[in-house]
Amino acid sequence: MNKIIAIVGMCGSGKSVACDLLEKRGYKKVYFGGVTLAKLKEANLEDTPENEKYMREKLRSELGIGAYAIILLPQIEELAKSNNVVLDGLYSWDELKILKEKFNTQLNTIAIIVDRKIRYERLEKRPIRPFSKEKAEKRDISEIENIAKAGPIAYADYYIDNNYTIEDFEKRLDEILKEINREE
Repeated sequence: MNKIIAIVGMCGSGKSVACDLLEKRGYKKVYFGGVTLAKLKEANLEDTPENEKYMREKLRSELGIGAYAIILLPQIEELAKSNNVVLDGLYSWDELKILKEKFNTQLNTIAIIVDRKIRYERLEKRPIRPFSKEKAEKRDISEIENIAKAGPIAYADYYIDNNYTIEDFEKRLDEILKEINREE
């Protein structure tokens, strides 16, 4: 049975790095944020942080907090028939519940955790979509309060402490993959 791994964590924790590493190991990526971008395009709206926020809130008000899992479920099912899959951008507790109900033990979650100070420093320096400390704090609070982002992190199957080097990060990811593959 092919594996589905959801990478969870706060903004700037290293989720994209983990997804890139899994893609290099043959996993097919399902990017939850791609739904937002596609819906913006359908609505002829410019891709701006404000419009992205508007679209996320619109989708969640129409379909519930688990909207992205509902929308992407057919794509995940199809890919998982013949591939290992990595989910980039699973945020809410509702999304996790929907996917766990469907995929059960086929789905594993890996939470990436980083000291907040380090995360904020990395966010300020990152080349794509940098965030100031103030903006990052606002986003953290909003995601915790409005979309129950902390649930999937707290309930993850595995954890990676990303306070150190990329080599340490990759080593821990490989240890987790070995463990997941042993569970068959």
